[in-house]
Amino acid sequence: MPLIPEEPQIHESAQGPRATPATGRTAPTPRPVPGPRPAAPPRPGRPGPARPIPPAQRTPREPAATAAQPGPNAPAGNGPSAAAAAAPAAPAASVPQIQLIPASAEGALDAAEEAVDLLLDSGRGPGEVLVITTGDPHPWAAHELSFGESAYWAQHDAGDDVFYADADALSRAASRPVVVVAVNGGSEELAVRALPTALGKASALLVVCGDPQRINSLLGAGV
Repeated sequence: MPLIPEEPQIHESAQGPRATPATGRTAPTPRPVPGPRPAAPPRPGRPGPARPIPPAQRTPREPAATAAQPGPNAPAGNGPSAAAAAAPAAPAASVPQIQLIPASAEGALDAAEEAVDLLLDSGRGPGEVLVITTGDPHPWAAHELSFGESAYWAQHDAGDDVFYADADALSRAASRPVVVVAVNGGSEELAVRALPTALGKASALLVVCGDPQRINSLLGAGV
C-alpha cells in the first residue's frame, strides 16, 4: 500500500461541534480558567525543566439515549420486536491512520522525537504514545533496561508516560492510541515484521519515520 510522503506535521483536531456566533452578534469572550496550569512531568530522555502540556480542547460527548423499554402490557405492533429495538448497534471498525515522515536511517529517531513533541503539543497525553525503534534502541530505553527488565516493563504497565521499546519487544507492548516507528536501521526481516505489528498496536494513528522508498516497500510486503 504505497504512501505519499508528507511533511512532518501531526494534525490533531478537536472533537465535538464548534459553536458559530449568529450573524450580527459578537461572540462572548471565553472566561479565563482560574489558577495556574499544572506542569507536565518531563518525558523520558528529555532532561531539563518540565514544560506544560496545553489542555486538549475537547467537548465531552453526551451519553447516548437509552432505548425505551415497553411495559408488560404494551400492545404488539408491526414494528421490530422489543429485543431488536433495545439491542445496541454494532460499533464501526476503527482503522488507524498512517502518516509517513521522510527521514534517513540516521535521522529517523530525531524525526520520531519531533513527532512525539507535536503530538503532545496538540493535546495527546504522554501515556497515549508508544515509540518503536528498528535499529539502535532509544537512549532512554537502554538506560532503563540497565536496571533490569522488571523495572523497565513496570513503567510500560503504569501507562502514564511515553514508552520507548525495541521492535523485537513490540509483541509484548500493549496497544496505545498512537504508535511512532523510527526505522533507524535493523534487518529487513525485522522491519517487515515490525510495521504490521505496530499498525495493529495503534488504535488511532501510526507514524512511520524513515526512508520513504524503503517504508513503502516494507508496507507493501508486510501489510
